[in-house]
Amino acid sequence: MTPAGQAALRAAAERQPREADYLIHFQNLEKTFHPSLAQAALETAILRREAQSKFPRLAEKMYFTRPALEQATPAEVAAYRAARLAGREPVLDLGCSIGGDLVHLAGQAQAYGVDHDPLRIHMARANLEALGLSAGLLRADLRATLPFMPPPGTAAFFDPARRSGHRRIFSVQDYKPPLSQAQAWLGRIPALCIKVSPGVDLGELADLDCEIEFISLHGELKEAALWFGPLMTAARRATVLPGPHSLTGDPAQRAALAPAPGAYLYEPDPAVLRAGLVGTLADHIGAAQLDETIAYLTSERRIESPFTRRWSVEDWMPFNLKKLRAYCRSRGIGRVAVKKRGSAIQPEDLIRSLRLQGELERVLVLTRLAGAPVVLVCRPSP
Repeated sequence: MTPAGQAALRAAAERQPREADYLIHFQNLEKTFHPSLAQAALETAILRREAQSKFPRLAEKMYFTRPALEQATPAEVAAYRAARLAGREPVLDLGCSIGGDLVHLAGQAQAYGVDHDPLRIHMARANLEALGLSAGLLRADLRATLPFMPPPGTAAFFDPARRSGHRRIFSVQDYKPPLSQAQAWLGRIPALCIKVSPGVDLGELADLDCEIEFISLHGELKEAALWFGPLMTAARRATVLPGPHSLTGDPAQRAALAPAPGAYLYEPDPAVLRAGLVGTLADHIGAAQLDETIAYLTSERRIESPFTRRWSVEDWMPFNLKKLRAYCRSRGIGRVAVKKRGSAIQPEDLIRSLRLQGELERVLVLTRLAGAPVVLVCRPSP
């Protein structure tokens, strides 16, 4: 943050560096700047370029460490979550790290960030200032009792550490601090949101009185969040971004089973799958399930939904390699992409075995219908 540091950072950024070219850029920068300053500036410039996908329009002004960037919430997800917390004040960001979520909270309410790492506290402050925002910052160890008494009406977002070195932590009770300790804060902060891994073991959450939300961004599952107290609005929620589009329901709801594939095949968004809301989605769009253990839905109607990808079904048949090869050859299908759910066949092996020739392209979907293996022939564009 010194004038010399900012000069080094500008010089590094002008090179548009990438990790693969680190050495040559460093050798050039150290001719002008002290090696440690050249190193810090170059690493920051590289991380800013890599952060563009997570922090579009913001990354070029922010400061990162590589672990902090890897763990940071994408800006679209952070903005969505901040919107769910809108109207509550003050808002605490517990475990704020470099401020990836805090910058969104501070844009709409009186906000405070807490973290035990002094470097990340300084980086959070620099990121807030770079974006023209302000928030209170406190260095404290959240593994101990909360170091303050929150006023009535306080809401909080808590992002526990889910890595130990380079190793992922899978159990919520091994988070730092563990989920059990965060639950103890509910007496002081009933309006609490806790970020957890999207691969969290739902069995560990079975006894919690909270909303469990899974969030996807551009079709990729990104994270899960637990919403407690007045922030809880459903038992289970799947949210698709951009949007936001949210689907709520009961994971116990089951979809009707289809006697045969219809004209359209629907693949639920990964947030819907992880939330266990396939039955809710089927009811929502008026579709049926091909197999009770497979999350493919089908319908005769063309349905527009942000919660699915859709394919036009051209034909289907019980799976038989010889018959499928003859079918494709008779129709001039020479290129195929293979999707599968509930099939042990490897796509590469199938494509090689078909030995196709022709100009048409199709998608072959290997799955089950009422327990029996089938293949659906679909048009290539979802």
